Amino acid sequence: MTESWNPPGPGAPCWVSLLVHDLPAAEHFYRELFGWEYHAGPEQLSPYSRALHHGHPVAGLAGRAARLGRPVTWLPYIATGDADATCDMIRECGGTLAIGPMDVEHSGRMAIASDTVGAVFGVFQPGEHPGCPFAAMPGVPVWMELITSESSAVSKFYAVVFDYDPRPESRLPSLDYLTLYHSGRPVAGIHGVGPRSVPHDRGSHWLVYFSVSDLDRVTERVTELGGRLAGEVRPTPFGRMARMTDPEGTPFAVLEETP
Repeated sequence: MTESWNPPGPGAPCWVSLLVHDLPAAEHFYRELFGWEYHAGPEQLSPYSRALHHGHPVAGLAGRAARLGRPVTWLPYIATGDADATCDMIRECGGTLAIGPMDVEHSGRMAIASDTVGAVFGVFQPGEHPGCPFAAMPGVPVWMELITSESSAVSKFYAVVFDYDPRPESRLPSLDYLTLYHSGRPVAGIHGVGPRSVPHDRGSHWLVYFSVSDLDRVTERVTELGGRLAGEVRPTPFGRMARMTDPEGTPFAVLEETP
């Protein structure tokens, strides 16, 4: 996890976005929870707001999710130097393309795909929009974790497509957990929870973590804003964390990292 605001390089997580039913309500929820401000973004697919934190773009919110047939999750994007070549590799490795690759005004070139277990993710080739580095700064995405039944099989997909190095997480020896490294740095995790623990409505999916400085305040505020806690606050080797959902039921996690 990086703490500097350098543009993400190929293979690094570089953006998160969310489709919502009620865009103004979603903007209010995340503004009050994370301190985000908003600028109108490109509306190539739907009405879109780009969330800013201290002037930095950190996430996107898009409207018109009513046409989706399944519950949505925060969608993480992975940076690439060549979106078309990455999409070709996704197909060759058994993944599926849902959208793109396509240009988004001057922001860059993007695609939305799913891996071999059906988890959806994005691919982004930066243009004028450099993306957002995942960082240990309050209000910013800090980690992405694939929730699936078993970690090893799907890790091979990401190892080939994005040149990741999957390694067992030594700090979580009792869990089926792999950390994905790129160029020697950890960029994501895969948590195998067993087939009975994968949510039936969402299936395998990516869970996005946001960095916070005061986890107790955030857990109190989320319920006041109409969201809910999805379990207790718990300590981890990386800091205190909690899973929660927004008022539309979208899952996400927050992490108060250990100094």
